[in-house]
Amino acid sequence: MHKQYTAHFAKGSGIPTERYFLDPELGQQKDILTEDDVYCSCLAKTLCHVPVPVTVGFYAPFGCRLHLMLDKITALMQQEAAQREAEELQRVQWRPRSVHGWSFPRLLWYLVFLQPIITELHLRRKNVKFLFIRFSAWQYAGTDKLWAGLVTTLCEGIRHQYGALPFSVYSVLGNKPATTPTGCCEREWHCRRRVCLALLALLAALGLGVGLLYLSVGARAPGHGGHLLRVLGGAATTLSGSGLLMAVYSVGKHLFVSQRKKIERLVSREKFGSQLGFMCEVKKEVELLTDFLCFLEIYQRRRLRVVLEVTGLDTCYPERVVGVLNAINTLLSDSHAPFIFILVVDPSILAACLESAGSMKGTADNGYLFLNRTVTLPFSVPIMGRRTKLQFLHDAVQSRDDLLLFREAARQLRAGSALGAGEGAQLLAVETQAGSAQAQGGVEAEAAHRIREALFCLHDERDCLYEYVPDNVVSMRRIVNTVPVTVRLLQQQRLQGDAEGPTPRQAVAWVVLANQWPCRLSWVLQCLEDRQQAGGAPEARARLWDVFCDNSRELHGMTKALQNVLDLDGDPELFERFLGADFPFTVAEAQSLLRCTVNLDHSIRRRMGLIRAISALKPPSPPKSPAQDAPRAANGSAQPAGRPPRQDSPAQRVRDWTSWGKPKPVA
Repeated sequence: MHKQYTAHFAKGSGIPTERYFLDPELGQQKDILTEDDVYCSCLAKTLCHVPVPVTVGFYAPFGCRLHLMLDKITALMQQEAAQREAEELQRVQWRPRSVHGWSFPRLLWYLVFLQPIITELHLRRKNVKFLFIRFSAWQYAGTDKLWAGLVTTLCEGIRHQYGALPFSVYSVLGNKPATTPTGCCEREWHCRRRVCLALLALLAALGLGVGLLYLSVGARAPGHGGHLLRVLGGAATTLSGSGLLMAVYSVGKHLFVSQRKKIERLVSREKFGSQLGFMCEVKKEVELLTDFLCFLEIYQRRRLRVVLEVTGLDTCYPERVVGVLNAINTLLSDSHAPFIFILVVDPSILAACLESAGSMKGTADNGYLFLNRTVTLPFSVPIMGRRTKLQFLHDAVQSRDDLLLFREAARQLRAGSALGAGEGAQLLAVETQAGSAQAQGGVEAEAAHRIREALFCLHDERDCLYEYVPDNVVSMRRIVNTVPVTVRLLQQQRLQGDAEGPTPRQAVAWVVLANQWPCRLSWVLQCLEDRQQAGGAPEARARLWDVFCDNSRELHGMTKALQNVLDLDGDPELFERFLGADFPFTVAEAQSLLRCTVNLDHSIRRRMGLIRAISALKPPSPPKSPAQDAPRAANGSAQPAGRPPRQDSPAQRVRDWTSWGKPKPVA
């Protein structure tokens, strides 16, 4: 694919964006602003051309913008399908048939009287339609058989897309698509002569029976002839009518009893797992669904692909995870199944579930190897890029309701201002004007202004603060939601006499520090508290990083006791750069910000303080026994002769024990 890269600046913002010009044969010209757009575009184009069936392993940790990327992939695949539809229409001039509206009776006619033929013309078609079905395993986590929910969700999704009646008619009267014999004409439909002859015979018998009954009723003189006509007419009418009623009854039964209910009945039976042929029944239902989709492909003159997105699988029990993977293997056992499975999971959790499942002992002792046998297209979501992170932070900040008024004012100001002004400077100017124009008090206006200034520092690409924000979207929202509370508390602290106080940038940096490294920050604060209680507090201008370095050896000795808490911290190298270079907080600033810290769990500090207090205790030496004084008497260190041995009373021994360790007065 030929690709040219150019960098330009967005109008009025001064922010560089990335533009890619794609090859006209593969796609239209498109602007790609973030790295995630590039990843989603490449994966979407691959899924449009990949041979089916296929299982895509969409690997990423929890909260790593997975659902947002899935939505982008869905939109890009639909856009690609629409483009290929237009190109195919220009090439062959055949419009795809519809299955709704006035075309619905024609679909029923094709279902009953015609048989589809898979021709070479159909195999050369490029236009495709994607049917997206999302299966959340968390919704079925309470059931014993999670895989049954996967199969029923797939059946219900297709049934909802095309309606219940066409699938019911195909289940009773439909015929499996056949292939074109060598040397035959390229006809896609053949008349089903047996069905036509059977229907004509039933209609003829019904007409004959009705005619005989009419003649027997209209006969004037009763006799053996009229009675015979009545018997023949009743028999013909009954036989033909019962045949038609049986067909209608079968269609109605499949209409009201869906595949979902059939599978639920099979699951609800006692000891269904030990029944022979149970999975065979499920396989038959899947094959019937696959044949129906193949019939619709030929009827609509386009290829069909069912994209089933499986989410929440890493939140279920191990045995149920194994059942879902087995169900996927069952659905993919047919080489012509038009299924694309996208497993949105954390591979480490899924591998651990496979290894701990009792039913997989000996089969999946290594969960990663078993996962590789199922997944045919792995896609590990890369680390969030700079532009993507800034976009997510910007969206999280702009989603706040208190910024709607100021965004509207900024939009009006940009319309009348000269080009080239930065968006950040305009927004801060509008905030100042809007804050002074509001009728609310000065304190509230000042607090709102500082909140917006702090949030702007969070997603400003000229600042280095966004580099320390995690790639997790949930953590981003947690930080954005915590900043207003912290800034308002600092504002109240300033009103109480602390005129200096931390700046909004320092406030949002402190929130990021507490969110990313709660264990290390709690350790530093606990060390400061213990030193202050001992009367040897460090200077106010001392840096927190120096305090951490002085006590890091002691923290290393507590790694076993604080293992779960240490797992909460982020990259230790980034922690060193954060406190050592970019944000060198001092002891005075930390003590001022500590009273406004709401996103730091104080139970971590209490646990650390308890561990330090226990480790500082020294066990006392036990009291001496008379048996230890006997060797001394033998060596000549006994008491003087003629003096009886000393016998201490119990009270004296208690006084000696309580006075152990105290300094003795010097004579």
